[in-house]
Amino acid sequence: MKLEVAESIDRLPADVFRFVATDHVKNHPRWDPQMSLEQKTPGPIGVGTRIHRTRTRGDSQVEGEMEIFEYDPDRTMGAVIRDGRMELRSRMTVAPEAEAGSRLTFTVESDDAPLAMMEEPIKGSLRRIKELVEGQA
Repeated sequence: MKLEVAESIDRLPADVFRFVATDHVKNHPRWDPQMSLEQKTPGPIGVGTRIHRTRTRGDSQVEGEMEIFEYDPDRTMGAVIRDGRMELRSRMTVAPEAEAGSRLTFTVESDDAPLAMMEEPIKGSLRRIKELVEGQA
């Protein structure tokens, strides 16, 4: 199964990529407060980076890990995400749009995860990313 969701953002692709990918560990909890992240490998994010994930929902927590398998600065970041027994392949792309804007697209694929249930939360995350990035000076 595959899910793709996109949002237009009134900022340059480099600015959007920096916020979502380069500074992913710091910023992900800003657009998804149920998530906390801790980078397990040293250095800047790139292919091979591993990040421990903890998603909190009510009184329950799901521990997991994400590993970056694709990283093309200012364009694309792809990761395999393993949360509990669920495995997802996630890809984020940023493309130029309009004069100084960007199109941010999240694509999620899985053989066993309920992707239809993820569509609205992902759309909410994209709207929040848009607010945060456009609100930066």
